Amino acid sequence: MHLPNSAEKLLGEAIASIGSNAFESALFQWLNRCFQIDNTTMLAYFQDRQPDVLFAQTVEKRVHEKLDSDYISGIYLLDPFHALHVEKAPRGLYRLKDIAPDQFHRNEYFAAYYQRTTLIDEIGYVAYPSDGVSVHVCLGRDASSARKYSSRDLLLAGRLSPIVCSLVEQHWSDLEGGGEYSEADLTSTLITAGEQELDVRLSPRQAEVALLILRGHSSVSIGLRLGISFQTVKVIRKQLYRKCNISSQAELFSCFMPLLAKHGS
Repeated sequence: MHLPNSAEKLLGEAIASIGSNAFESALFQWLNRCFQIDNTTMLAYFQDRQPDVLFAQTVEKRVHEKLDSDYISGIYLLDPFHALHVEKAPRGLYRLKDIAPDQFHRNEYFAAYYQRTTLIDEIGYVAYPSDGVSVHVCLGRDASSARKYSSRDLLLAGRLSPIVCSLVEQHWSDLEGGGEYSEADLTSTLITAGEQELDVRLSPRQAEVALLILRGHSSVSIGLRLGISFQTVKVIRKQLYRKCNISSQAELFSCFMPLLAKHGS
C-alpha cells in the first residue's frame, strides 16, 4: 500500500495515542494526510439512547451548526448511518450515496437538515468496540472544497478500513451499551405521542410508512421493505396525510420531528 509522505509517521502517532485525549485528532490528521477531508464527525450509536458526539472538526461551520440541536435530539433516527447501526452492518467503509434510500436526496430530512450542512460527499468507517455500540468515523467533503471524493480516494480509504476500524475498536473499547433497539418501540412512541400531541390516532402500519417516507424511501421501496404492494403503500400514505390533515412531506416532517425527539431522548 502506497501512502503519501509522512502518513506512516502520523499513523504511528495515532497508534501511540490510543487511550488518550489526543487520539481523535491524531486519527483525523492521519486520514487527512492520506486523502483530503474537509470535516469529520465521530459518533457512537447505542441501542437505547441518543448518540454521543466523540469528536467533531470542520472549517465550514454550517456542517455542525445543527448537530446537537437537531441531529442528536432525534433526527438521527432518520439517518442512513444510524440504519447501519440498527442493521448491524459489517465493520468497514461506507459511502452515503451507496447506503441512502432511493429518494433520500428528495426527502425533507435532506432538505431541512443535510443540505444545510453543505456536505456534498460523505464516507464513514463503521466499527464495533463493544456489544450494542457502533462508532462511526464520518469524513465529509463540503462547500469549503466543493469536491467529491475521487475513485483513488475511495480506493485508498477502503484499503485503510481494517486499520481504522481496529484503531477505533481499541480506543473506544470501554464504551458501554445496553438494551435493544426496536423499530416497534419507535413506531409505538410515534403512535402514543401522535395521539397525545397531535390528537392523531395512527395505526402501526401508518406509523411504519411515515418513518420510511421520512427516511427517504419511495412507495416502491417501502412496499419491498414491508412486503406489500406499492399501490397499498400509496393508499396508506393518503390515509396518513388525511389523518394528520397535511398534504406534503414537508408538513409530515414538521409534525413528526418533535415526536422523534421524544423517542430519541
